Amino acid sequence: MTTTPTSRLLQLLSLLQTRRDWPGRHLADRMGVSPRTVRRDVDRLRGLGYRVTAVMGPDGGYRLEAGAELPPLLFDDEQAVALALALRTASAGGVATDVAAARALATVRQLMPAALRHRVDAVTVTAVGRHPAVPAVDPEVLVAVSAAAHRREVLRFDYGVDADRPARRAEPHHVVSSAGRWYLVAWDLDREDWRTFRLDRLRPRMRTGVPFRPRALPGGEVAAFLTGTFRGSVGTGDWPCRGEATLARPAHEVAPFLGDGTVVAVGADHCRVSVGSWSWPALAASLGRLDTAIDEVSPAELREACTLLAARYGQAGQGTVDRTPPAGR
Repeated sequence: MTTTPTSRLLQLLSLLQTRRDWPGRHLADRMGVSPRTVRRDVDRLRGLGYRVTAVMGPDGGYRLEAGAELPPLLFDDEQAVALALALRTASAGGVATDVAAARALATVRQLMPAALRHRVDAVTVTAVGRHPAVPAVDPEVLVAVSAAAHRREVLRFDYGVDADRPARRAEPHHVVSSAGRWYLVAWDLDREDWRTFRLDRLRPRMRTGVPFRPRALPGGEVAAFLTGTFRGSVGTGDWPCRGEATLARPAHEVAPFLGDGTVVAVGADHCRVSVGSWSWPALAASLGRLDTAIDEVSPAELREACTLLAARYGQAGQGTVDRTPPAGR
């Protein structure tokens, strides 16, 4: 395929940004050109202001250094479309950066050639992600908390709406985004346990300057820890209650409504499902919403929950609801 000097510069710059060091021969092979052409293109990048340094070694090579000045922005078509999508869907990310993202997109757009601007302008999307009842996170809060986690520095902050409470102290480990909400996973120094804090409810105080040594996160992975927290089974990431049942529906009709559950066909009109939930009554209710006959339920706790819900629904249908609170509440 014939390439132009401009397209080669874009490809070379993209490759240099993907790894720290690139042997010259490897670059030439990836670009389908000679090492001499690579050397000429590197010189062109340097002329544009990019700091590309030579790497000594048996094969020789190149490294793209971070510079103090911003050289001209070079984007290939895929990068430009990806950037436009990221900026235009920023409002669904749960951080209050809508205005800044729009300004950034307008600035970058002016630096693009006309043909590329037309492609970017054609990317029109409506971002729907953050629940309207969840306040957006202040970007300054996100930056402060993320910086504390990066520095491994104890974080002092106010949490919730009651400003009269003493400041919380925690060792911040991870900042996590999930379904349009932002969370801090941290070791709570006052409660001596792992906690998850919503960033839209958190207000950092002055820096403490107190370093800490990172602790081992239960389960090892932050995604599994957060999932386990939401499900009530920290450390495993799985639901605390799991059960099975046979349903009088074909597997292909049930599968789209099982979430992370599994389904196995049992003949043409029946299937066996394995599902989980945070409680046995909730698990029984999830089976009931599938609107079909249920049989061969296990374990015993799930069968008892089905009996409990059947009694409650029966009372509701007859207008004789028992308003006595459940035991333990």
